[in-house]
Amino acid sequence: MRIAFDPFMFRNSVALDDLPALARDLGFDAIELTPRPDFLPQYLHPRVGRAGIRSFRAALERAGVDIVSILCLYRWSSPDESERAAAVRYWKRAIEVAAELGCTRMNSDFHGRPEAAEASEAQFWKSLDELLPAFERAGITLALEPHPDDFVEDGNAAVDLIRGIDSPLVSYVYCAPHSFYMGGDIGGMIRHATDLITGVHIADTWDHRASSGLRYLINPPGSSVRVHQHLEIGKGEIDFDAVFGGLKEIGFDGILTSAVNGFEDRAVESCRRMRTAIDELLARHGF
Repeated sequence: MRIAFDPFMFRNSVALDDLPALARDLGFDAIELTPRPDFLPQYLHPRVGRAGIRSFRAALERAGVDIVSILCLYRWSSPDESERAAAVRYWKRAIEVAAELGCTRMNSDFHGRPEAAEASEAQFWKSLDELLPAFERAGITLALEPHPDDFVEDGNAAVDLIRGIDSPLVSYVYCAPHSFYMGGDIGGMIRHATDLITGVHIADTWDHRASSGLRYLINPPGSSVRVHQHLEIGKGEIDFDAVFGGLKEIGFDGILTSAVNGFEDRAVESCRRMRTAIDELLARHGF
């Protein structure tokens, strides 16, 4: 198992070439690189060039830190064909960037629109047809996670969809702070994904629901807005004994990523506490 650091909270405050040393200082020897405005920004074409890739790779080597995955967020399932086509173009360049960095794994969400789920899924398959050959040529695998406001939000349904892709290149990421949107049965969802789960994002969140089943952090209470956050372990309502117990049960040996992004004003302290909490949970569950 690799324990990785998600540096999203530092995307605007720490230079790309300084991230590896920061990760090492925080107790990590692996990074899951998430969107940055100077690297692979959300929904836009990659910004990094050859010189930047070479410089970043040298910084990784100096710090003794690996890029174990790169998370890309593009509208590749958009019902709008122009958005989908642009996303595929961005994906192809991002795959080239990952290959030049020596990273063999990329992550993403499903995207699309939940109110147009059928049309979004059709666009998703169209994009996969164009992109899977590019992943295969580059020797890169793809891991997918359902996200609140994607065309698929249910965890088991997402696993079934990935199983239907039926490709050794495509696997599943279980994102703990999405648990309440994905169905809530943590142990059951992890078991359902046993043969496909290769990554886990660790952060806490609230359930947001009162006894009526409505979400009262926004108005009106029945709004379709998706409310969630990636908090430090212990600051939300996720049962992490269920998470780590479930992972132990299925023999998980993939990438476990500390994925807090809600505390940019105290990011260093937050990341240190997360590393300690993750280590304690791993020890308690016999990893």
